[in-house]
Amino acid sequence: MKLKQLKNILFAAMGLIVFASNVQAVEQVVATVNGNPILESQIQRALGKKANTEANRRLALDSIIDDMLVQKAVKESGVKVTAAQLDKIVRNIAAQNGLTYGQLLDALDYQGISLEQFKANITNQIVMSEVRNRSIGKNIDVTREQVEELSKQMLQQAKSSGNPKAVTATQYKVRHILVKLNPLLNDAQAKAQLTQVRSDIISGKTTFAEAAKNNSKDFLSGANGGDLGFAFPENYVPEFAKAVKTTKQGTISAPFKTEFGWHILEVTDTRQGDVTEEAFRQKAYEKLVNQQLQEDAKDWVKALRKGADIQILTN
Repeated sequence: MKLKQLKNILFAAMGLIVFASNVQAVEQVVATVNGNPILESQIQRALGKKANTEANRRLALDSIIDDMLVQKAVKESGVKVTAAQLDKIVRNIAAQNGLTYGQLLDALDYQGISLEQFKANITNQIVMSEVRNRSIGKNIDVTREQVEELSKQMLQQAKSSGNPKAVTATQYKVRHILVKLNPLLNDAQAKAQLTQVRSDIISGKTTFAEAAKNNSKDFLSGANGGDLGFAFPENYVPEFAKAVKTTKQGTISAPFKTEFGWHILEVTDTRQGDVTEEAFRQKAYEKLVNQQLQEDAKDWVKALRKGADIQILTN
């Protein structure tokens, strides 16, 4: 009897050893994202019923990495949507669709959607939209070497097709602050916000550079005090070009709207002369930035990877 019990204990112990070994194998670290581990068990859960092939494992790993980066970006964005803001958005949605608040609730109930779910979806859309815009703008990376190389190519092509005209027009050095519209910010509110920012700058409560850094949704220029450098007005959209040409140097324009949102700007300098090469550099820079914006906009989550430390340890 004692011998049988001893065998049972030994078998149970061996089972625990095998189980522990399996757990250790499953919990192998397969990758890290900014130092945070991704475990084999996470890959297995992501695979679900899919075959454990190299291609499927890579897709599962990419999905986990993307989710970690999005959650990190959401946390760092600090975007908050209050209950009062959500209620206002819901009522605006009802009004825009010609419904009373009660009728909207009935319509949601008919579709099997609770008011809490509807508000959660709105919150997620607002947060993700802000994170998307920030990730795309923050990760634009255009080097001086790239600009120089492309501008020379463009200038040479222009010369090959016939001597390019020397550019001798006025260039304006401009800095601006951009506020974009969203479900929480309509035209009137955006204009009012910029009016207050403009007033704070003029009164000396803040500087243009600080205001641009803290308020501008053009994150690329905002990090540089709103500075757009020297450019021809024609390089901008018509409304912006008009404001550039009509704003007296050293003064801050009244808020105005373009297709990108609401702006205020200041012309800080002008210059004349033959700026043909500079004009081609400007065109080259804009072309490179637009290419990156278009690429990142197609899959903005990939833009998050540019600034992440991703280490693949094993497949």
